[in-house]
Amino acid sequence: MNKNFKITTILILIAILVSMVINLNIGFIKLNFSDFLSSSSDQAQIAQLRINRILVMLLAGISIPTSGFLLQEYFQNPLAGPSVLGITSVASLSVAFYIFFSQDLILPEFLQNSFLSISAIGGSLVLMLILLAFSGKFQDKSFLIIFGFLISALAGAIVSILQFYAENQSLKNYVLWSFGANNQVSTNQIWILSVIVILGLFLTFKTIKPLIGNSLGTAYAQSLGVNLRQLKYFVIIASSSVTAFLGPILFIGIVVPHFCRMLFNPAKLWQQWILNMLLGILIMEFFSIISETTQYPLNIITSLFGIPVILMMMLKNSK
Repeated sequence: MNKNFKITTILILIAILVSMVINLNIGFIKLNFSDFLSSSSDQAQIAQLRINRILVMLLAGISIPTSGFLLQEYFQNPLAGPSVLGITSVASLSVAFYIFFSQDLILPEFLQNSFLSISAIGGSLVLMLILLAFSGKFQDKSFLIIFGFLISALAGAIVSILQFYAENQSLKNYVLWSFGANNQVSTNQIWILSVIVILGLFLTFKTIKPLIGNSLGTAYAQSLGVNLRQLKYFVIIASSSVTAFLGPILFIGIVVPHFCRMLFNPAKLWQQWILNMLLGILIMEFFSIISETTQYPLNIITSLFGIPVILMMMLKNSK
């Protein structure tokens, strides 16, 4: 393995550990080390919330950049991200339906705590089935991007209609979710998200090798025996599976793969995937620290960071 890659990986891992320790100590109440180990201490509940915050940022840091990495490599477009196929928008739409229409529903406690995640997962899976149904009709990759934009616009319009007729509390709950409310994620939701992320990572592992062939061109990939139709299915399923369910965390799936290509050889896709996960965790933990310190919602921070970077990327590509 390349020496520079090893050094970069070790430095990012050290930075991740430092950011996690800082994140555990950020909050209105100061906690002792014993509070994180004992479930009977007075501050145990607060300690558990902070641990959940760390774990959620870890899972989001793994999943969102992985999704963006897969889509950018498949479409050969550095501006592709989880929202490019409408994944984020449809997940948001399904959560909106749940929030706006579940006021009078009586659900088991497990489902009450976890249904936001389940709704987002369900929306992603429905879109995945739609994409798989239509992908066979699109020979050109760019048509899938256009289809994703249309789906995003339609989902956004429906969400706007729901917001127009929603009650105040429902509207408030959806707005809080859309801000990326990482402090409201329960342990049950983390378990569900962990299973989905592991599934997505397994599909990503199966996808990397065909993507290497695909990056050399369609004709060359076919000569190597790469099944392009199967590759398309794997990319759609994997990117749907690993999309975050905290709320629509914007731009991370676009920006992190771009930084990773600056740090290491873009042609080394296995190393690029590892760097995407590690750098994604570091950036999400860092943004969580800023969010807790400033009390700004996570999605606002990622947007303030991501938009200038994407604009610079667009200007660079136009030269």
